[in-house]
Amino acid sequence: MAEVHYIQQSDFEIQVLQSPLPVLIDFTAVWCGPCKMVDPIIKQLATEWDGKARVVKCDADQNPDLITQLGIMGIPTIMLFKGGKMVERVTGYKPKDQMIAKFLPHI
Repeated sequence: MAEVHYIQQSDFEIQVLQSPLPVLIDFTAVWCGPCKMVDPIIKQLATEWDGKARVVKCDADQNPDLITQLGIMGIPTIMLFKGGKMVERVTGYKPKDQMIAKFLPHI
């Protein structure tokens, strides 16, 4: 299973906006119940999309300015960035098949 790394606001531009691959970001927090439900799905997608997309996490509590900048109002929020632009967004828990249907057309 591919390891899902955490990014910070300080490396967001390099890790996400300048990435040659699409980047799926799971904005999460340790206290968030729905985030824990999404976690295994995110890990599965990281493995399944290895080489096609990068899958990373971002701790909402540690990066409040980035959360505000991106207009995130609730977590989990999963965003897909491609070519430096956000192309899809899901807020809250969704089953894996619904996430794949939303994000796969961009990968």
